[in-house]
Amino acid sequence: MTEKKRPEEEIQFGDELPVLPIRNAVLFPGAVAPFDVGREKSVALVEDVDNLSAPIIAIFAQKDSATDDPGQEDLYQYGCAARVLKALKHSSGNYSLILQGIGRIKLDRMQQTAPYLRAKIQRLDETSSNEVEAEALAMSLRDIAKQVIQLMPELPREAGSLIDSIQAPGALADLVAANLDAQIEEKAKIIETTEVNERIRMVLRLLTRQLEVLRMRERINSQIKEDMGKNQREYVLRQQLKAIKEELGEDEGDQGDLDGLEERIVKANLPNEAETVAKKQLKRLRAMQVGSAEYTVVRTYLDWILDIPWTHSTQDVMDIQAVRKILDEDHYGLEKVKKRILEFLAVRKLKQDKKGPILCLLGPPGVGKTSLGRSIARSLGRKFHRISLGGVHDEAAIRGHRRTYVGALPGQMIQGMKKAGTVNPVFMLDEVDKIGHDFRGDPAAALLEVLDPEQNHTFVDHYLEIPYDLSHVMFIATANIADPIPAPLRDRMEILEIPGYTRREKLAIARQHLVPKQLEEHGIKTDLLDITDNALEEIIDHYTREAGVRSLERRIADVIRGVAVKVAEGDLTPRKIETADHLHEYLGAPKFTSEVAERTEDAGVATGLAWTSVGGEILFIEATSMHGSGKLQLTGQLGDVMKESAQTALSFVRSRAEQYGIAKDFLEKRDLHIHIPAGAMPKDGPSAGVTMLTSLVSLLTGIRVRHDVAMTGEITLRGRVLPIGGLKEKVLAAHRAGIKRVIAPERNKADLEEVPKEVQEAIEFCWVQKMDQVLEFALESMPKPMAKTEGGDGQKGEERPAEGKPGEPQPQQARTSTSN
Repeated sequence: MTEKKRPEEEIQFGDELPVLPIRNAVLFPGAVAPFDVGREKSVALVEDVDNLSAPIIAIFAQKDSATDDPGQEDLYQYGCAARVLKALKHSSGNYSLILQGIGRIKLDRMQQTAPYLRAKIQRLDETSSNEVEAEALAMSLRDIAKQVIQLMPELPREAGSLIDSIQAPGALADLVAANLDAQIEEKAKIIETTEVNERIRMVLRLLTRQLEVLRMRERINSQIKEDMGKNQREYVLRQQLKAIKEELGEDEGDQGDLDGLEERIVKANLPNEAETVAKKQLKRLRAMQVGSAEYTVVRTYLDWILDIPWTHSTQDVMDIQAVRKILDEDHYGLEKVKKRILEFLAVRKLKQDKKGPILCLLGPPGVGKTSLGRSIARSLGRKFHRISLGGVHDEAAIRGHRRTYVGALPGQMIQGMKKAGTVNPVFMLDEVDKIGHDFRGDPAAALLEVLDPEQNHTFVDHYLEIPYDLSHVMFIATANIADPIPAPLRDRMEILEIPGYTRREKLAIARQHLVPKQLEEHGIKTDLLDITDNALEEIIDHYTREAGVRSLERRIADVIRGVAVKVAEGDLTPRKIETADHLHEYLGAPKFTSEVAERTEDAGVATGLAWTSVGGEILFIEATSMHGSGKLQLTGQLGDVMKESAQTALSFVRSRAEQYGIAKDFLEKRDLHIHIPAGAMPKDGPSAGVTMLTSLVSLLTGIRVRHDVAMTGEITLRGRVLPIGGLKEKVLAAHRAGIKRVIAPERNKADLEEVPKEVQEAIEFCWVQKMDQVLEFALESMPKPMAKTEGGDGQKGEERPAEGKPGEPQPQQARTSTSN
């Protein structure tokens, strides 16, 4: 509060004063208050104060604070004459004023509107009809004011002493009114009232109302403190709001909200069991206090029940030709998967209640498994939701947490259904082969119920604890390899293998999908850049080595970004990327070249085929001998199975040494060393057996292995060749590496049907049952039996390659065609 100044002699001013309109405030006589001035006319008035005969101005409050240029009709008629005690100019040009109220005035008429307002005013003197009554009213006002001060700890302690120091009833009323928390209209009526007794009564009414509000606040705080324990302090604001509503009789908001929940339950068309649970929980909710922790848990549970779809579904697109067209637009090839989707649609067309299939797309990275799921959903007109299972090791991720846990939520299945909003979406279970498990449970075991058509119509989430029907969902899982997937889970899925792409397929994908996509993403118009098929083939052959097309897309993006830099610099010359030299500018030197011919120039080196989780690979197996004591050394980070294959190969060679022109005692004074390059990568499996044996025979006979041949197969001690797995991926790897002849077990001949026709036509397949057949197809010439002469340490065998010299030009021709 500010003390009213009592000048020793009356301050004189004329009947015409400059007018300063103020917003959201009323200045009372005797009060000293600061004001900010920023409007053009107000600034002009302040700057002209020094030119006035006395620094006295008229202060009138605006009726509407939004009015920027008020006139006489926009101001209250009664105000206060004020003396300018101080004016401070800011850097912005605005002013801060400190004004002292002098006396009440009335606005008669405006005399001037520019550059600032100036008006004719009339000075008002206060009157008192009964001075004794005025004293009594002032005492009452003083007492109530002190009570208010006690209930407002934010006021300074000196406020009570200031109240006692003012003896004049009118001045006391003005002091209290200046500091009242009241509306502008109410304060305007107070300053309009010149009769002291009436003015005190008006102030008393407003002050008494404020006292009641403060007492009510004190009572509410006391009530809440009694109700709350130590664990409920965090709900203080909510409890205060509740107490206020109870005092006002307006505690109907929560009830209305619960009525809305009841209406949602009726409209949700829930199954009987779900509806029973929802109504029971709603009944519990009505009996709870809004601020309790249990109220929030039950309310969230009800929201989940009502938010997930129970009956709403999308209509499947039944036009098979339209579905085929969409699938072809989005993906090149992948005929097996497309065929299965069309089969499902055809059966669904004949039998409406057909349950959704549960598929597993198995293949190396980058072949389009995940994007294929989105394409399937688009073609069928269904919603799509993807769940990444890579690294998930908690069963609750699938089934959810029980509601007894703080922050419990449903599992990924129910959350996905809520996001999809329909009962028949397409669910993509990505990386199902990378699920982990620990002490918290095995997510793969939880998926057994989800992916079983005989069980998933009553799937129970731990959070909901209500059976939910997942039988209409089309589940599509993706995996790179099948081995890590538990057998029971693998048994529940229909596995569709997606092989790596051939060179021709990669070219078609790049032309139809990758290049247009990257041009659009980089903002390059098609008339500014033309990447020819020759350039794309060069990228495929010499800048990527993969089963999918991810690296191919990145290399295409590298080229387009290089062009984008030049376009951004203002070079709009159309470009045609066609030759290896053009690519060198953007991609640098080729990253991959054919090593087959170079590696097999020496005897003892053979090319094998291996299967990996990212597709097939070619594998070089090198053998060499040195003076020693008959030891066999194996390097290249080989697994136990592969080491045993090497021992088997060596034992077979020793048993057939004379047949292959090798001395019987060739191992007595020699050590053999078999190495498989790329030593940082672990390798295992039996399919390299024939390659190791061929490498050893080549080393010991001196006959080179044909450089355009790759082989795969498991061997036995009797020299038989057993079937292997992953033939399709291995053949595709051979094709990528430029291999012309593949040697494979006879019993794998049926697997050739899965190999694309393009690859079958480019490669000569040699089907073998025995190791002698392998050597016949792999070596440049068959080793001749050893002549019956004394001694010998294999020297004759080492000299036999001279007989094969006429065949030497053949590797050079093949090497040239490979480089092309």
